[in-house]
Amino acid sequence: MAHINTLDPGASPLDYYGFELRRYREAAGLTQRQLGEIVNYTGSLVGQVETARKLPTPEFSERVDAALGTGGLLSRLVPLVLRSQLPAWFQQVAELEARAVEICTFQTHVVHGLLQSPSYVRAVLGVLDQDKLGDRTAARLARQRIFEVGQPPVFWMILSEAALYQEIGGHEVMREQLAHLLAFEDDPRINVQILPYSVGEHPGLQGSFTVFRFVSDPAIVYTEGYSSGHPTANPDTVKDCSLRYDHLQAAALSIKGSAELIRGVMEDRYGEQVA
Repeated sequence: MAHINTLDPGASPLDYYGFELRRYREAAGLTQRQLGEIVNYTGSLVGQVETARKLPTPEFSERVDAALGTGGLLSRLVPLVLRSQLPAWFQQVAELEARAVEICTFQTHVVHGLLQSPSYVRAVLGVLDQDKLGDRTAARLARQRIFEVGQPPVFWMILSEAALYQEIGGHEVMREQLAHLLAFEDDPRINVQILPYSVGEHPGLQGSFTVFRFVSDPAIVYTEGYSSGHPTANPDTVKDCSLRYDHLQAAALSIKGSAELIRGVMEDRYGEQVA
């Protein structure tokens, strides 16, 4: 209990969330166990969230908001809490994703995080590091909520064919991931194109990159290295990467042709029959 009493709401978004949860619960005259029974979670989990030892989920927050009459406060805090759990160097990129009206990305070996399935996320993040894997997975998946807002960004992903064969997480994980990509086939705001092996040399040989475009702010190019990210609004860099992206898009398969290739890989390599 000492930890609860010393929780600093200014220490982090997670601490602030826990502080507010405890404040609203106590104002309602409920114990952690009683609140847990109302929202169908354990009292222990309520206590872990209150003491910033457990990340709140959107579902947990919605139930508690309804039970305690918070006016949706905790649900509004969830995106901020989850974003704060991303690596410090990546938090700025998550903010760019949330503000952009168009995101154009080229990926060489791995599906972009905004289109990764849950099991694929766990496999990617779990390489050499299993610490807090559940929380880190939740934080990455939370970025995908930008597609659920009133005016989501238009998203284009050109994915190297190699990424379809890079067996991350095993056959079942890959089947799920490729099926996840196919789920966007008829969504005009989320577009997937495959850059086939047959293209040979291409303008993306230097590596993956992403171009963010905004309503009024200058476009930003983002590239990534080991444990570091490099966003830049340098006009020459933006112009160069935009040109490269245009040429990559011209060389890539159409959206329909890309879906057909993905289906073929699912059947031939991962043993999945897709209608």
